Amino acid sequence: MTLRVEEDGVVLRLTLDSPSTYNALTGETMVDLVEALHGAAVREDLRVVVLTGTGRAFSAGADLSGEGATERYDGDSVDGANTLVRAVTDLDKPVVCGLNGVAAGVGASLAMACDLVVAAASASLTLGFSRIGLMPDGGASALLPAAVGRLRAMRMALLSERIGAEEALAAGLVSHVFPDEEYADGLAGVVGACAAAAPLAFAATKKAINAATLDGLGAAMDRERAGQPVLLRTEDAAEGITAFAERRVPRFHGR
Repeated sequence: MTLRVEEDGVVLRLTLDSPSTYNALTGETMVDLVEALHGAAVREDLRVVVLTGTGRAFSAGADLSGEGATERYDGDSVDGANTLVRAVTDLDKPVVCGLNGVAAGVGASLAMACDLVVAAASASLTLGFSRIGLMPDGGASALLPAAVGRLRAMRMALLSERIGAEEALAAGLVSHVFPDEEYADGLAGVVGACAAAAPLAFAATKKAINAATLDGLGAAMDRERAGQPVLLRTEDAAEGITAFAERRVPRFHGR
């Protein structure tokens, strides 16, 4: 199993558990996450969801390892990512991301979709899509500028720079940063505060803030769904994904 689902009182903990692949989000894993989140939506005894990973990464994004990566990453993958992000933003309970390590690609989209992001000091985020000849997906084209503004979003999306935890905190991409040795306790404290809060008030607050800041999320996902499959058929994307797998610098030609 690449996803651990655990309950602790009113807390549902979803842990991406494939450290050898840096918790890459396969189609199966995304389906399992969506099912767990939809299940939490109808559980009155659950008050908060924690989404985290094991090992050095929160999630490296789409699974681009091994042969056939260009065939596996397709329009259905974009749909799966969008469905997962919607399951997070639509849930009437707070979703706390435990950012234990790097979040890249759609892994970064998933982290940004969460309501609170508690990061270890060594954690980082990067979109990374442009490095393989693609555009952001998983709603990132709306989630990112909602958090950091247009120009910083352009910088992150176009240049695929990696943002460290402290810089991410200053930019508005994460809500908390704790030293690595204090991260587990810090995350537990934030989760405990959410678990002890008034659930109806939290649900109404989440809905109101998301309506004010993410009103264009659906349209952004539609644009991503239209654009990404086109890019996936380009020679540049094939070269980018191959270069990623071979750990070399891609050579793009605009085709």
